[in-house]
Amino acid sequence: MADNGSNRRQKAAAAREASNAGEKRRERTVRIVGGVTVLVVVAGIIGLAVFARSTDTGTELVTASADPSAPLPKGARPAGDPYEFGVAYGTAAAGAPVLEVWEDFQCPSCGAVEAANGDGIAKLAEDGKVTLIWRPTTFLDKNLGNDSSLRAVAAWGCAVDAGKTREYHDTVYANQPVTEGDGYPEDQLIAFGEEAGITGDALATFTTCVQDDTYIRWAANSTQVFYDAGIPGTPLAKLDGTEVPTEKLADPVALEQVIADALAAK
Repeated sequence: MADNGSNRRQKAAAAREASNAGEKRRERTVRIVGGVTVLVVVAGIIGLAVFARSTDTGTELVTASADPSAPLPKGARPAGDPYEFGVAYGTAAAGAPVLEVWEDFQCPSCGAVEAANGDGIAKLAEDGKVTLIWRPTTFLDKNLGNDSSLRAVAAWGCAVDAGKTREYHDTVYANQPVTEGDGYPEDQLIAFGEEAGITGDALATFTTCVQDDTYIRWAANSTQVFYDAGIPGTPLAKLDGTEVPTEKLADPVALEQVIADALAAK
């Protein structure tokens, strides 16, 4: 059951405090990549950051099976679409390239990219320079032995229905746990809805949507596409099908240049 509004706000505030503490530790983050522990150095200056990619160690879903006929959040791409189960954001101009970004809400490197250039990526979509499609995956659940990514993606789908696609996406990353594998219990995911600006009847609908696991199968479907495509890990971005190096995705100037080069080559 969900907590009352006061408790939700208190827990959201506690999550923000944990996130702020995590920022102080961001320069020295221990990551697991392909079963090997490595040190990820994320400097405060864009261009000096070194981003590792979380990588998959298997191909089986452990908490929900894919079902292409399962319900989709409003506007999510349907099965069979080139970007199936992805969520588009912004209003692209005619001929704008498609920027697809695969990410897992538990992925620290995804959180680092979001902190470095999340606003820039979203603004490119809002300004019509790209068609941005966020493509969620939950593969870290298997690696970490939990279901946090699955539930976070499903809750995000409920927020998409409420018209808070970017707001909820950004809120989840702003509250990413300091320790990979912690976080995102149901009451926190519901509290994120309030933080993202969902109110009134829409908040009640959102809460029910989260509690009923309405979009769990959609999250599993997107993850199955991730596996079927042989994607090695997250974050992974492609511009019109060509992979964008993570360090350029995280750098506003470099990403703008990648887009300009793609348009010039058309």
